[in-house]
Amino acid sequence: MSSPCCGFLAQYTHHHLVAFLLTFFSYVLLHASRKTFSNVKVSISAQWTPSVQNASSPAFSPRETWEKNNLFADSDEATLFLGVLDTIFLFSYAVGLYMSGVIGDRMNLRYVLSFGLCGSAIVEFVFGTLTEWLQFYNIYLYCGLWVLNGLLQSAVWPCVVAVMGNWFGKSGRGFVFGLWSACASVGNILGAFLASSVLKYGYEYAFLVTSVLQFAGGVVVFFGLLTSPKEVGLCLESETSLSPVERDADSHRPLMSDEEDEEEEGEEEGSEEVCDGGYYTIQQGDEEPRETPKAIGFCQAFCLPGVLPYSLAYACLKLVNYSFFFWLPFYLSRNFGWKEAQADRLSVWYDVGGIIGGTIQGLISDCMGKRAPVLAVSLLLAMGALVGYSHSPPDQVVNAALLATTGFFIGGPSNMISSAISADLGRQEALRGSQEALATVTGIVDGTGSIGAAAGQYLVSLIESKLGWMCVFYFFIVMTGGSIVFILPLIVTEIRAMWRDRQARTHQL
Repeated sequence: MSSPCCGFLAQYTHHHLVAFLLTFFSYVLLHASRKTFSNVKVSISAQWTPSVQNASSPAFSPRETWEKNNLFADSDEATLFLGVLDTIFLFSYAVGLYMSGVIGDRMNLRYVLSFGLCGSAIVEFVFGTLTEWLQFYNIYLYCGLWVLNGLLQSAVWPCVVAVMGNWFGKSGRGFVFGLWSACASVGNILGAFLASSVLKYGYEYAFLVTSVLQFAGGVVVFFGLLTSPKEVGLCLESETSLSPVERDADSHRPLMSDEEDEEEEGEEEGSEEVCDGGYYTIQQGDEEPRETPKAIGFCQAFCLPGVLPYSLAYACLKLVNYSFFFWLPFYLSRNFGWKEAQADRLSVWYDVGGIIGGTIQGLISDCMGKRAPVLAVSLLLAMGALVGYSHSPPDQVVNAALLATTGFFIGGPSNMISSAISADLGRQEALRGSQEALATVTGIVDGTGSIGAAAGQYLVSLIESKLGWMCVFYFFIVMTGGSIVFILPLIVTEIRAMWRDRQARTHQL
């Protein structure tokens, strides 16, 4: 007798595995290159400011003496501009997210994904490598390149999520998507190790290595990715277990979620050839083929129950999460005096905690059948973890442990909102049968979160330059508390529902 595990895996083919790996490593490479910028901020700041200031010549300011080779008079100005670049990138990334779902719905996902990966790799090479080789430093060029980079990178996330939704249905979704959602954290870890490995040769080589890998990944995706089972004659079981077999016609359209509550509808009559997990079956009956539903509008999607609260909560949470992403190596190097390569390697413990946190908290929420209470408990503990980490001693072992704990309670909820909860929002009554809107909802949640993160990066650099790092951590604590406030009505509603269910079970006994 075959084990349940074998039965679970039997529904997948090697095509599913290839789609999983290509989408996973596409976002790994993107995040690795994105992480490079945060890992080399200290080196960039040193390159953009005078290395020697002649105190015996007060008549000449550092800006006048070093005008040809340096952008800023001191490291504080350089740090503030680095925060501006983070803000520019995230704002353009947020705007791109709102548009990329629409583009992906109308074009082949493989083309959009490959274009985003390769285009972003070229921009990062010019930004970090070519300008340094040519010794050409210009504020406006840097800003323009980072706006373009944000727009190009925004095309990647909706595409990889849509392709995953095309290949993997409700059977084992929690496990598959929970494992797959670690791609961002794995990319952060890979980026940190790649950057620290070549940083001794110059920060431009960190950009060179990651951008070349990302470009190669885009080429592999272009020639190797199948965006839908329909392209090879397979068919994914849909929400109602009735899915017509098609080839290529709509392979670019995202099918991101399946309603578990609609399983019984798979028994209704139909005369369509369908398949279950990649294998064909036949449903007989007189039901006419269903018409392709129209996609819900952008404003309608924004007004769906839960979309706005979770979007605002994610704006606060992504602000904190991306502040660690962008500023952690810089903070470790400046605050504790550790070498930049050491700080890069130490920062990966935050991502390790996020991977474990997202997996465990997602599993708990699946068992409970509710997500908001799990988020609330984790975010409350995150506030305590932030207090503890703000008082971390200059010991790398202790710092790593506190970092992993903080990542567990912050990165975990962030992964849940951007993946599992976004899919939950796409399974509402108003969206049933309107599959195109699923990408819209995901773009709204992630785009709103990116706007919050964009505003936060400039605030972090401003608060740090004026008040110090301790006030930055107080700011993080307030934002984490704000994310709880925005979803408080949902927390109360779900707790009441859990209480009613418990009371009903008690009366039945």
